[in-house]
Amino acid sequence: MSILFGSLVFPSDLYENTLSQLFLFFNVIAGINLISKKTKLLWFFLVLLIIEGVLIGFSFLENRDMLRIDKISFFVYYLFYLIVAFEIIKHVWLSERVNKNVIFGLISGYISLGFLGFFIFLSVDLWSPNSFNGISVSKISGLAAKEELMYFSYITLMSIGYGDITPKTLIAQKAAIFIGLMGQFYMVIITAVIVGKYISQTKQKNNID
Repeated sequence: MSILFGSLVFPSDLYENTLSQLFLFFNVIAGINLISKKTKLLWFFLVLLIIEGVLIGFSFLENRDMLRIDKISFFVYYLFYLIVAFEIIKHVWLSERVNKNVIFGLISGYISLGFLGFFIFLSVDLWSPNSFNGISVSKISGLAAKEELMYFSYITLMSIGYGDITPKTLIAQKAAIFIGLMGQFYMVIITAVIVGKYISQTKQKNNID
């Protein structure tokens, strides 16, 4: 939530240059904590962190290929959020009783899908520039504005579709369909299952009382 709405609370320069990276770091730490009991996944996450650390180091070099660094970096984040979203949704799905942690997990899973969509759209624009209509383009790197792609990801996930940003290339259109389907499946299947469990749990409690 801090990554999504931090720019509304903090000054834009402070948020973009410092706080966004700090929030992202804490987000990564939370993801590692989520899978800390799974040794193989933990080691995989640590490898991803090492790769990202090396990429950050390369970005400070003079003769560096920033486009290639960005591509690898966003692929790393894509893998990270893919695993995090899967683990959160799995925990929610397998929960036997619905409590506040399951509700928070349900919310977190949906937010994680939005981040996953963001990195998918960002990767699409990295590999196929100008894949979206209505996106501001950075004069320095030619990358689509991150905030706008984040916005487009959640708008697509929620199936709102204002039409201010639209996919232009075939791969962008396929990505938009994929994100939209993820949002619909989550609401129709995952959320419905949790609501069903809560209703059943409430009925059992009332019968006992």
